[in-house]
Amino acid sequence: MLTRSVSLVFVISLVAVACSPNSQNGGVPVGPAGDKVVFTGDQKADWGQIVALENQAKAIAKADGCSSASQCRTAPVGSRACGGPRYYIVYCAQSTDSAALFRKLDAVAAAEREYNQRYNLVSTCEFRMPPNVGLVAGSCLQQTQPIQEVR
Repeated sequence: MLTRSVSLVFVISLVAVACSPNSQNGGVPVGPAGDKVVFTGDQKADWGQIVALENQAKAIAKADGCSSASQCRTAPVGSRACGGPRYYIVYCAQSTDSAALFRKLDAVAAAEREYNQRYNLVSTCEFRMPPNVGLVAGSCLQQTQPIQEVR
């Protein structure tokens, strides 16, 4: 009876470990919404998975719907090999599900960190600042030149 109980505990432990989020994909980051990249060893295909996650984040970010520039925000996208985001996305806090956006962006950054490590990538180490944002006709935009609010 004791042997059977020990065997049952052992089997349950194995199943729990095998079914844990990071065990099935070799420690690949898994986001709270189930966003995951399963690395294949094909660098181009693996990058394609990261780009697909990034495109999902871009679809969540809505630039329209703000009534003032103070409602416009930026969010970091990706993770360069030397650290920091590749760029920032501009969005309207009034019309964007910010929590969903940041969950998706966290999944992108985690997957890109793993990708960089897996493929031994390097990058430049400059610090990238978030861009200034402005509002034009209710749409948040990255400022390249001073933008005056247009209503």
